[in-house]
Amino acid sequence: MNICVVGTGYVGLVTGTCFAEFGSNVICVDKDESKIAALKDGKVPIYEPGLDEMIDRNVKAGRLHFSTDLQASVRDSLVVFIAVGTPQGNDGRADLSFVRAVAKAVGENLNSFKVVVTKSTVPAGTGKMVREIMQESCTGEHKFSVASNPEFLREGSAIEDFMRPNRVVVGVEDEMAAAILRDLYRPLYLIETPFVVTDVVTAEMIKYASNAFLATKISYINEMADLAERLGADIHAVAKGMGLDNRIGSKFLHPGPGYGGSCFPKDTRAMLSIAQDAGGDLKIVDAVIRVNDDRIETMMDKITKAAGGSIAGKTFGLLGLAFKPNTDDLRESPAMLILDRLIEAGAKVQAYDPAGMEAAKAEKDRSGVTYCDDEYAAIEGTDAIVLATEWNQFRGLDFDRVKSLVKSPVMIDLRNVYEPETMLSRGFSYVGVGR
Repeated sequence: MNICVVGTGYVGLVTGTCFAEFGSNVICVDKDESKIAALKDGKVPIYEPGLDEMIDRNVKAGRLHFSTDLQASVRDSLVVFIAVGTPQGNDGRADLSFVRAVAKAVGENLNSFKVVVTKSTVPAGTGKMVREIMQESCTGEHKFSVASNPEFLREGSAIEDFMRPNRVVVGVEDEMAAAILRDLYRPLYLIETPFVVTDVVTAEMIKYASNAFLATKISYINEMADLAERLGADIHAVAKGMGLDNRIGSKFLHPGPGYGGSCFPKDTRAMLSIAQDAGGDLKIVDAVIRVNDDRIETMMDKITKAAGGSIAGKTFGLLGLAFKPNTDDLRESPAMLILDRLIEAGAKVQAYDPAGMEAAKAEKDRSGVTYCDDEYAAIEGTDAIVLATEWNQFRGLDFDRVKSLVKSPVMIDLRNVYEPETMLSRGFSYVGVGR
């Protein structure tokens, strides 16, 4: 089956590569000529474990191609996936300008029946908009079907999520589109992946509702962590006791500095706008957002107290910049928000992240920040260590070495990587979250 994936960002590139791994003939299209040139040269623009090897394998097998020619790519394909960005607009709503542009271009280049699938996270009703745009822009009599196939990819484990998903959600207008998409995902039948086949608007809502619920779990456990500190309880034991209840589950019950990344902040805010446009409101989602927005201030209070009541003039070793491990994504990263707050308060920061260093340097000039070559260089000569992203290599620090490098043995562990008793026995002043 010939597939066109429009957009070579995180979702588009992973989607196209994994479909090629399934055996389909895939062409990934992007208007960014430099990005396409880099991909053709074997340079992958995002950090995702295993992705570069999979791209290389499928390019060599002749199943994966890259192009800037949208028109030809659409004409040569049966299924066209729209995987362009839907960033948050100034009003909180998802900006669908890129989706509209692609829908128009696809409509103008219909030369046979196509299934046009939104893979990007889009508000309920976008499929209807795509159909209307295509109907206005197409010039021939060729039929098409619009579908929704939302992605549920976690950065850092996206390939596993695609190849072994919890479920595949497909929203369709007709049985022909459903049959084509089932055939596209046929390799997943072998592992008995559940398929949810519904109408387009319901599939679109499933994505937003899922992300909002996961964000709710994070904000909830963070509030419980604050309460645990006041009561003298251990939030890890609380979370374990909660998570063993199958009705709750253990995932996303990890206290910390709040959620970030490209999905949860944007999608929860978009949901509020979707509800308002529909004449309603979402009180729980609104509270989730407010709790998360306040989280950085709570973390800064914790850091200030651990540093002796003042940040100005002190040097902090910041371990982690990406919003989560195994990605270089800095979008709305709590670690980056803390970095900027430390600088604003007059501190010096020595920072290190295994994958996010170049992105941090390119984001903007930050006086007062030194980007270091490894975690020990970031720690050397500091008044306190702030562990902000739980990369595996930060879980096994040589604390004899650490203690010999720092000015003051202070560990502010915002991800609860270490046990308080163990750190105290090593001679460190230790601060965690909810412990």
